Amino acid sequence: MTVAEDPPLYDCNTTGGSSALSPDQETSADPGRPDRPAGAERPLRAHARRNREKLVAAARAAFTAADDTVPLDGIARAAGVGIGTLYRHFPTREALVEAVYAAELDDVTASASALLDTLPPERALRAWLERYAAFVATKRSILNTLHSGWASGRLVMPATRERITAAIGTMLAQGARAGSLRGDVAPDDVTAMLLGVFLSTAADDEPERTERLLDLVVDALRPPGSS
Repeated sequence: MTVAEDPPLYDCNTTGGSSALSPDQETSADPGRPDRPAGAERPLRAHARRNREKLVAAARAAFTAADDTVPLDGIARAAGVGIGTLYRHFPTREALVEAVYAAELDDVTASASALLDTLPPERALRAWLERYAAFVATKRSILNTLHSGWASGRLVMPATRERITAAIGTMLAQGARAGSLRGDVAPDDVTAMLLGVFLSTAADDEPERTERLLDLVVDALRPPGSS
């Protein structure tokens, strides 16, 4: 991904001048204002959190769909906020990319337990692989920015593999107890298999091939003799 030069930090929605307020400053109640209820501070902070969540959601969708640089003003428009609000929450493109990646990683790891709550382990695993594929698609679109930030130290490298492997281990353990998944497979070996699947299909425009390979992964994890 080509990273475009970012504009300076300012609030173009502010009349009569620029604003470099932080998200907390933007949303803090003024106790000296008699016209502001004493309990107004919390809703305003909640509003700022919603703006941040909307920005991350819009960025996730844009980064997943795009093959090149995504204009940040387009992300702000898609989120329904001004560009100044975006820059108060995310002063740089790297900060927004990092937030998107963290949100994706949180979602994909948390979804393992959520799927196990509603599906048998084998079906939960297959559904989780679909969610993991979506995570990989988002990661590919922002990989250059992530690598640049990680290499420079501007971004902290998360424990992605460890967290993904732990999610896989949870599903394998529950499947082994239910007798629908093998109990002799190391979770990290499954992670390695998945890396192979997604590396080998990175240049493909054939989602059906990825689906077939993920089906083979699940087949390999069934106990011998199971149908």
